[in-house]
Amino acid sequence: MAILLVPLIGLVIPPGEAVVVSNMLGLLIGLVGARKVWAAGEKSAGAIGGLAMLLTPAGLLALFATPPEVARVLIAVVAIGAFVMVLLPARPGHAPGKVETGLTGAAAGLLTGFAGMPGPPVVPYYLRRPIPREVARASMLTVFLLTSIASTAAALALKLASWRDVLFALLLFVPVLVGNHLGSLAFGKVSDAAWRGFVGFLLAMSGLMAVARLITPS
Repeated sequence: MAILLVPLIGLVIPPGEAVVVSNMLGLLIGLVGARKVWAAGEKSAGAIGGLAMLLTPAGLLALFATPPEVARVLIAVVAIGAFVMVLLPARPGHAPGKVETGLTGAAAGLLTGFAGMPGPPVVPYYLRRPIPREVARASMLTVFLLTSIASTAAALALKLASWRDVLFALLLFVPVLVGNHLGSLAFGKVSDAAWRGFVGFLLAMSGLMAVARLITPS
């Protein structure tokens, strides 16, 4: 969600606000069915999410210390990188070790704070391995919920969030909740090739729109 949302709403509001709104929205969505998701995920999700929570505030501080124009460029790069990562082939038999798991958590935390996007390191960690898609999905959603909790708490504690951000997230919650429900109905009913193609198309469009915003005169 964040990989699509942040570049798009960043077209009309500053990137710092876009990230805060996206993380708040991620928290609201993540709380829906959180208990079921937590039970179905891998234990690695707790380790990745826990480490990510520790580093999320650092990414958030870095974002607000970065000029908006530079932040938009870096967020666009992350969005395009996510498009590339989702198209990478699977690695049959691969079992991540402690180093890879730790680096994934660290990267997820920094990217959550800076770009509102824990997905680029987390998605390939699970989707490129030979594990059931239900387990991969639950594990990723667990990580995303934990990073959303950390980022929202950090934004409020550091006074980087405003009432406008809260209102914006609440306004977006209903349509995103509807889309989330429709997506859950379709989950597991399409082939991996069709899923990757559709997700790749959406990520590509998001990245291109972010780049278009950078090169279009204001």
